[in-house]
Amino acid sequence: MLRALRTEHGVPVKALRSALAYAEKTLGIDRLLLRPELRADAGKVFLHRYGELIELTASGQLAMRRLLTEHLKRVEWDSSRFPVRLYPFLSAAASSEERPIVIDPRIAFGRPVVVRKGISTSVIVERVDAGESVDEIAADYDLGPSEIEQAVIYERAA
Repeated sequence: MLRALRTEHGVPVKALRSALAYAEKTLGIDRLLLRPELRADAGKVFLHRYGELIELTASGQLAMRRLLTEHLKRVEWDSSRFPVRLYPFLSAAASSEERPIVIDPRIAFGRPVVVRKGISTSVIVERVDAGESVDEIAADYDLGPSEIEQAVIYERAA
């Protein structure tokens, strides 16, 4: 979660510490990073509470809920409202239905994998870096070339 907040959403460590302190001291929320109400975007941390988004990095200012709706669709929650799967955005142009990569603690010890076959994105990138072609790798794993490219995009961004 910390990695995603820092790399995918651009939240600086200082802002994250400030948000955690504000949530704990002012709002009485323990373990903020495990809460399904936690949201992040564009370097800021939000809390969805009482139908509003509270910007924790700005000491509780309200924000617009629609800003993060697409991001929320990419997290799967279990019956006890605990996050169990994340489908990261690979680019700003990607559609919300496009989900080639998944992070799931039950698969590959939580390492990102290509959804359809469970192949680690880092393994794919190692092979690309070793000089193998996208078509060769795709044939070896029975994946499409676009899935290989998406794995590379994810690893390069992470």
